[in-house]
Amino acid sequence: MNRQISGWTTGVAVVTGIFAGIALWATVAGAQEIRDDLRDIRGDRQDIRRDTRDIREDRGEIRQDNREIRQDARELRGDRQSLRDAIKSGDPQAIRNARRELRQDRREMRHDVAERHHDVRDLRQDRHERDGDVRDLRHDRRELRRDVHARRAG
Repeated sequence: MNRQISGWTTGVAVVTGIFAGIALWATVAGAQEIRDDLRDIRGDRQDIRRDTRDIREDRGEIRQDNREIRQDARELRGDRQSLRDAIKSGDPQAIRNARRELRQDRREMRHDVAERHHDVRDLRQDRHERDGDVRDLRHDRRELRRDVHARRAG
């Protein structure tokens, strides 16, 4: 009889120990999940700040490109006027120089327009990346709330 009670007591002790271990592991696992969620949120915030800084830089580059394009347009108007004046004067060297200036300024303007196009594409990409990072942040915050709630409940 003592053997049966002793075996039964040992079995209860083992089962109790297993449940206590599971509860302790769940508590530790819950705390680890919360730490991981907080680390993810911190990383997402850094990503959003970096993307916002990139967007600001892209906007500045686009503004600079627009200034350069306006300046090129003014130079083209002047070059066209110089070409008209050279044609009226009939001087072949002046006509060649005016045409060369006009070609060069057109090339510069095309280059600036292409550069602005590239900067606009970069801006669009950075906005897309920031939107993804904002989605990740929201997802991580939901996970954190869920994990905190699960830890408090269990």
